[in-house]
Amino acid sequence: MFKIKKILPGLILTFVVAVLSFYLAEWLPVGAVVIGITLGMIFGNLFKLPSRCSIGISFAEKQILAWAIILMGVKLDFNIIKELGYKSIIIIVIAIIFTITISQVLSKLFHFNKRLGLLLGIGNGICGSSAIAATEKIIGAEKDEVGLAVTIVNFLGTIGMFSLPLLVKYLLHFNDIHSGFFIGNTLQAVGQVVASGFSINHAVGHTATIVKMMRILMLTPVVFTLIYYFHKKNKKNDIVIKKQGIPYFIIGFILLSLVPTFHLLPETNIHQIGKISHYLLLLAMVGIGFKINFTAVIKQGGKALLIGSLIFALQLLFSILMIDLVL
Repeated sequence: MFKIKKILPGLILTFVVAVLSFYLAEWLPVGAVVIGITLGMIFGNLFKLPSRCSIGISFAEKQILAWAIILMGVKLDFNIIKELGYKSIIIIVIAIIFTITISQVLSKLFHFNKRLGLLLGIGNGICGSSAIAATEKIIGAEKDEVGLAVTIVNFLGTIGMFSLPLLVKYLLHFNDIHSGFFIGNTLQAVGQVVASGFSINHAVGHTATIVKMMRILMLTPVVFTLIYYFHKKNKKNDIVIKKQGIPYFIIGFILLSLVPTFHLLPETNIHQIGKISHYLLLLAMVGIGFKINFTAVIKQGGKALLIGSLIFALQLLFSILMIDLVL
């Protein structure tokens, strides 16, 4: 009871901003998560938040984020693999590796923050905010870096949501299968893929959604690769890993993916859990937003947008090349 009283003020504040973000998303062309982290950042920098709110805000950005990641596992149905041919799967895997790799190459070329560059690559390459949230603790990212990565990746995805249908229709002249593959293999968020694909026709929308689901499945091997890489790179971190093991939220994330894969719950329940995960992610991002420093964002913002845009542009070009050469 004592602990609940301590976290309640900050949690209520976070909840109010999250609800406001949710309703604003109905009127604005960006997702609630982006609005939430932005509002949190605005309130956190313009107003001096009461000290009694700090514990609840920290609870939101740490514990609630962990729960959101665990429940996120229900979105990973490995049966999707059956609906894709081996060529499509190979292209998706190579495209993700390319996007994450190019993020580090560009970071080195532009003398840019490698952690932030990696978050931009992961967000662009896999599934936007969810991928950033699932990996930020593993790579040791700062709150400012997480907030900036989420904002930029979703901003680019929103632009792509409107522009990619025009691109495939009037410039690339792709057929329905190729159009769906291109949209599903490049846009960041599921909502963006669905909106963009089905704005062309049902066949494009269906193909794009399946391809996007396969990209989301790749979050699992990427997470384990990052855990191995960062643990091996830093000997001090390696000692911590041996003591703590794999983070509990990653284990929960993997276990929850078994639910849709083996049909352990009705589809309606799985959908409801997925929605709860989204709401918890929104709460966590508001909490992260409260702790983001405007000065740090402004300092890195221009170059971060440039790097993110280059990553996205090269991701698009790579997918076009793969579709022409392989599909």
